[in-house]
Amino acid sequence: MSFAKSKSTLLRIGAASAALLAPVIAFAQEAAPAVAEAAAAAPVPNKGDTTFMFVCTILVLFMLIPGLALFYGGLVRAKNMLSVLMQCTVIGSAIMIAWVLYGYSFAFGGSTNPYFGGFAKLFLAGVTPDSTAATFSDAVIPEYIFIVFQMTFAAITPALIVGAFAERIKFSASVLFCLLWVTFVYFPIAHMVWDANGLIFGWGALDFAGGTVVHINAGVAGLVGAIMVGKRTGYGKDMMAPHSMTLTLVGAAMLWFGWFGFNAGSNLEATGGAMLATINTFVATAAAVVSWSIVETFTRGKASMLGAASGMIAGLVVITPAAGIAGPMGAIVMGLIVSPLCYFFVSVIKNKFGYDDTADVFGVHGIGGLFGALATGIFASSALGGIGYAEGVTMGAQFFTQVKAVLVTVVWCGVGSAILFKITDVIVGLRVPVEAEREGLDLASHGEAAYHN
Repeated sequence: MSFAKSKSTLLRIGAASAALLAPVIAFAQEAAPAVAEAAAAAPVPNKGDTTFMFVCTILVLFMLIPGLALFYGGLVRAKNMLSVLMQCTVIGSAIMIAWVLYGYSFAFGGSTNPYFGGFAKLFLAGVTPDSTAATFSDAVIPEYIFIVFQMTFAAITPALIVGAFAERIKFSASVLFCLLWVTFVYFPIAHMVWDANGLIFGWGALDFAGGTVVHINAGVAGLVGAIMVGKRTGYGKDMMAPHSMTLTLVGAAMLWFGWFGFNAGSNLEATGGAMLATINTFVATAAAVVSWSIVETFTRGKASMLGAASGMIAGLVVITPAAGIAGPMGAIVMGLIVSPLCYFFVSVIKNKFGYDDTADVFGVHGIGGLFGALATGIFASSALGGIGYAEGVTMGAQFFTQVKAVLVTVVWCGVGSAILFKITDVIVGLRVPVEAEREGLDLASHGEAAYHN
């Protein structure tokens, strides 16, 4: 074939190809502006919000280890110090794994079921560095930071429970129970309260950072555990005073420090709402410390360090559901009221009914969380300095909604915890032998001692 004929053939092929591709090219040209517009409209995570959430997340981790571990560790006898540190450390670690495997999906998997988040995000399916999670405004944050922030909540909540039955539970039982508990109690409640499709969220209940999800949940489970595991050997007869109030205060101070991540981070953005949660976390806690000390001065004649540390935790607990909702003056009032309530349950009710709640998990977290959840419905009022109610909602209606949210949490957690403690008892047994309890769980369960003389 001559060069001229080859050239003519190529030209005809090129013309035919151009004719075939013309509609495709035209469609692409027409679609390009729309694609560009959609890409421009897609929200991009703000670097400041992302950094803020990262800091808040590691602050909540600091609450668990070393904060909660040292707080509880100081409250038990020296022979059980390491056992508490181990329980907090291993339980927190196990729950972190459970959260990314299935917990995130169970809580925030996108299901429209009011009780369960579904299976869509098992093993973090579909989550990438580019996927985002919505905040309370039109902004977004990377989905990974939302996942790990919520993961720290899931990790610390079951660790709170162990303070109720410390010094006599098997290490294996504490870990197994907590894994079962987050699966059947915590994850569903987190979905109900915080997911847009959740039952309690749909009611319009207010829980900014976990009054129901964290503190009522942990407090009720702790009470059930204290009763079902039973009293410590020698309870009411042997000396069982905290072995180190110094470490307890160090742990409490770490909890207060980390709690700013807990409360301010629940705003999901570095805005004025986060700063409202910050000032409320300061003043409610300070008011509760002062209030507990005053109550002890009048009832015991002396204000104790244990009381001040307990008041610190009570103040942090009570403001958690209202942190970004109440005003600072309302936060102070909540802090002043919560300490007498918790003190009454710790010093009177516990003794009257005879249950052995080692670290007063129910008396502080349960009662503080319950009062805080209900008080949030009152102090959310703009007339009392709060951010106000949804349109058309009155204080009475909001308070009734808060009552319903509390009741659902108490019943779900109470019944579920009792069943799970029984299952744990059948599988591995709940209590260590009496000889091991007398020797101390540090040596009996872990083969080491916290202190050497």
